[in-house]
This record gives sequence, structure tokens and C-alpha cells, in this order.
Amino acid sequence: MKESVPKKNKIVQPFLKWAGNKRSIINRIIPLLPEGKRLVEPFCGSAAVFLNTNYEQNLIADTNPDLINLYLHLQNDQSSFTKYCEKYFITGNNVAEKYYDLRARFNRTKNKKVRAALFLYLNKHGYNGLCRYNQSGGYNVPFGRYKKISVPAERMLSFSNKSKNAEFIVSDYLTTMRNAKKGDVIYCDPPYVPVNDSNSSFQYQKNGFDLEQQTMLADMAEETANRGIPVLISNHLTDFTKEIYKNAHQTTFSVRRTISCKGDKRKEALEVLALFS
Repeated sequence: MKESVPKKNKIVQPFLKWAGNKRSIINRIIPLLPEGKRLVEPFCGSAAVFLNTNYEQNLIADTNPDLINLYLHLQNDQSSFTKYCEKYFITGNNVAEKYYDLRARFNRTKNKKVRAALFLYLNKHGYNGLCRYNQSGGYNVPFGRYKKISVPAERMLSFSNKSKNAEFIVSDYLTTMRNAKKGDVIYCDPPYVPVNDSNSSFQYQKNGFDLEQQTMLADMAEETANRGIPVLISNHLTDFTKEIYKNAHQTTFSVRRTISCKGDKRKEALEVLALFS
């Protein structure tokens, strides 16, 4: 069902660029999240929902170990880590040749601190907020060609302060949701169902997130809600998502979104927020 546009509150911005970032619809999401003790995010991404909610506890999960590694460094030593990152954000590193050198270094290194700092560098200097790996697990996002980039120190500090009541884990959505307990509220932001073929090749995980996985997530959401743990899922509104979310309360609306890698393909897309409760 369609609902009126909610009042817009000031949004706490994530420090990462992220394809599908929820900052543009955060004021749609928050009113639909039930009360609870702990927010659980199995697909945390840039963690925009975590940053804009006030649950007593937070379990922030993702299958991407580089993302969680970065969050843990911010949680444990924000000031020192932010200063450490600054050496990568110099003018000389904002050129294609240096970007690809540092990307290759990122793919080679096992040092967690170096890897966390380079992940931030690549996120800010890479193309269009993408986070993508090849079949061998190598980060392969191309250079973004931005004029000037600096360390997002204030936003990193805000994230670090918020992280004091959070636990960050590397985990898949099925495990995370199976381990949820009464008092939890789950928000799921999976890779979206494509609205056409033009963006279906862009995969968040190297193994992708296909329609079977989308159906498994919807089934798990219903199963979890039957245990007394509400689950809210965001996705594109398509005939497929209408069907798999048929047992949920669906709130639909349009949002301006890039549905292609080409800039001229930015247009209105239909969105759904499906609440299983």
C-alpha cells in the first residue's frame, strides 16, 4: 500500500560512498521499524540505518570482511586510525596510475590496518560507490576520476561514537537471522532485484545474490517474524518482490535512483518496504 511522505528529519550521513545507500529513504524506513532492544542488520553496507536509529544495542553484520574490518578499526581506535588514513588521501594518489597501484597493494596485503585504510581509499576514489570483487576475490572497481577527495574525518568520528554500543561481525544473513532473539528488530537491505537487465551484472558479492537467494531471504523473514522477531526488508518493487513479500505489510513509493551505470539512466524507480511482523 502507498503511504504519505513522512516528515524529514536531519540525517546522519555515512562516511562511506555506497551503491544503494539508504540515506535518501531513511525517513521512510525509520517510522516502520518496530520498537525493540537491539537492531540487527544482516546486510549493513554503509550502515545508514544504524547511524540514524537509537536502539540500546546493535548487531551489524555483513559477508564482506573488508567492510567489517574497517568498522572495527574505527570502533577500536578512531583518532589514530583516521590520522593513519590521511597519508593515502594526498593529491598525488588521486590519479589513475596511483589508484591502480594501491588497488593492487590492497589485493596483496594481509595487514588488517593497511587493508582497512586502503579499503577506505578505494571506496572514496573508485567509481560511483561500487564495491565489487572478481571471481578470484580481487577488488576490481575502476578509478572514479573525482577532482578532490579528503578523509571524511567528522563522519568517521560520528560513526566511531555511535559504534560504542555495537557489535560488528562477518556473517551471512541466514546465520545472523537464525541467531536473532526476542527483543531484536531486523532490517535487511539485500542487493536489489534488478529492474532490467542493464544492472544485473553488478554483483555485491563475488557469488552474486540471485532470485533464489531473494526468495530464501523472504522465507527466513517470515520464519523469523513467526518467532516474534519483526523483519523489515527494502527492495525494488517488481512483480517478483510483490509475490515473495505477499505475507508482509508492503509500503511502496517512488525514489530517484540510478538503475544503470550510465548517468542518463537516473530516473524514478519503485521501492518497497516489506514488514514481516
